[in-house]
Amino acid sequence: MIRMLSGKAGSDVAALSRKLGWQSHTTRAALSGLRKAGYEIAAEKSNAGKPTRYRITAAPDPADSKLKPKVSAHAG
Repeated sequence: MIRMLSGKAGSDVAALSRKLGWQSHTTRAALSGLRKAGYEIAAEKSNAGKPTRYRITAAPDPADSKLKPKVSAHAG
């Protein structure tokens, strides 16, 4: 998914869904998950009635705390 979204043209939900074997609502949820993980995703709407294309414009900063594993306190 990230590879498809990283290209200059990006990808639309239908193409992502076909490639990954997912339903469209699952693909949209995965896009939301990428945003929550720190990816910046641009939605580019076409005037000609074509589907909206999504493209990653920035990857998350590896130093971002959202990407670090959470350590849980274990009461033992």
